Amino acid sequence: MPKSLKISLLAVSVVAVLCVFLGVNAYGVRAASDDGQEGAYRQINVYGEVLQHIQSDYVEVPSIADVTNGALRGLLESLDADSSYLTPADYKAYKADKGGKAQVGLNVSKRFGYATIVSVVPGSPADKANLSDGDILEAIGTQGGTLRDTRDLSLAMIQLMLEGAPGSELQLAVIRPRKADPDKITLNRVVVNEPPVAETMYENASILYLKPMALDHEHVQQMEARLKGLNKQGGKKVLLDLRDVAGGEMPEAVRLANFFLKTGTIATLEGQKYPKQTFPADPTKTLDAEGPLVVLVNRGTSGPAELVAAAILDNKRGELVGEKTFGEGSLQKTFELPDGSAVILSIAKYASPSGKQFEDDAVTPGTLVASAADDQGGDDDNSTTGTKPTTTKKPSAPDDQLNKALEMLKAKTA
Repeated sequence: MPKSLKISLLAVSVVAVLCVFLGVNAYGVRAASDDGQEGAYRQINVYGEVLQHIQSDYVEVPSIADVTNGALRGLLESLDADSSYLTPADYKAYKADKGGKAQVGLNVSKRFGYATIVSVVPGSPADKANLSDGDILEAIGTQGGTLRDTRDLSLAMIQLMLEGAPGSELQLAVIRPRKADPDKITLNRVVVNEPPVAETMYENASILYLKPMALDHEHVQQMEARLKGLNKQGGKKVLLDLRDVAGGEMPEAVRLANFFLKTGTIATLEGQKYPKQTFPADPTKTLDAEGPLVVLVNRGTSGPAELVAAAILDNKRGELVGEKTFGEGSLQKTFELPDGSAVILSIAKYASPSGKQFEDDAVTPGTLVASAADDQGGDDDNSTTGTKPTTTKKPSAPDDQLNKALEMLKAKTA
C-alpha cells in the first residue's frame, strides 16, 4: 500500500473521534454555526498535513499508530482530566474490569498531563509510604513490568492499573514537592476498607466533629444517624471535616447537603446536550437547618465533597475553613468507535448554587488556612527510595485548620 494512502487512512480514523468531539463539545461546533464547522474540518486537514510531515521528515521512521493514539489522547485530555481516549486493547481491558479488586489507597486525577494524587486513604499502603495529596505519579507499572509514563496513559487506564489481586505489587515513580528526582516505590495491593465516620466531641461535648472518608451511601447513612441523635439531645454545633474526601457519589453528596439545608438550591448539572438538572433542598429530609456549622476543606477535597461544601457556602448555611479544593465534578458517557476503541467524554458538569462549575473553579473557603503539611515543608530524610516504602511518619504538626474551625464554633451560640 502506498505510504500516502496509509497516511490518508490514519487521518480518516481520527475523523471518527473528531466527529464525536464536534457533536458534544460545549465549545465546539454547533449545528447552527457553519463557520465553526468549516473551521473544525480545516483543523482535520491540518492534522493530516502534520501527520504527513512526521511520516516523511521526522529524524527516524515513527510509529504512526503511536503518534495517532497520542494525538487522540491529547485531544480528549485537552478538554478535562476525566475525558479519555482508549485504544482497542485498553477498552477491552476496561470493559473486562469488574471492580472490587485490591488497591493501594489512592484517589488520583490528572493535572498538567500527569497522574496526581488527590487524596490518600488513612492506614492504606500509600499512607504508610508517606504519599500525600499533590504528589505526582510520574510512572506506574506492575511487578516485573516496565514502568509506563502517566503522560501516555488515560485517567481511566491509570485507575485500572492501580487495582490488582491482593498481595500483588504496584510500582510507582513519585515526584514529591521540593524534590528534583522521583522516588521509586513498590507497594503491595490490599483490600482497602475505608474506615467508618470518625466522631469526636469538643468543648464540653458542645461541638460534634464528623469526619467521613468518602461520601458513599454507608458513610452518609452513618452521619444521618448521628445527626438524628443530635436532635434528640437538643441540638449542638457541628464541625464537618471534608478534608481529603475525594470518593463517593454525587447523589449521596446531595443527600448530605440536604441534611443541613431546608430551602434553596444544592447544585445543578448541565451540558451542551444534557438538559439542566437542578437539585433543590427538600425540607422533609432536613435534620439540622439552623445549628452552627463549619466545614473543613483542603486541596484533597474533591467531587462529591466539593458539592456539599459549595452548597453550604452559597446558601450561607455555614462557614468554610481551609484551602481551595481540588476541582472535580462532571458526568461521563462512553462512546464506542468502529475499530474497537472508545471515547470517554464529559457530557455535563456539576455547578454550585452560584453557578460556579467545580471542574473549572473548585471551591474557595471564606477563611483560608494553610495545611500542616505545607507548614512543615519538605523532608527528604523520610522520602521513599529503592524498592520498599518506609513506614516512618513525619512528626505531627499542629492542625491549624481544625483549631481555627473550633475557635469559630466556640464563638457561636448553639
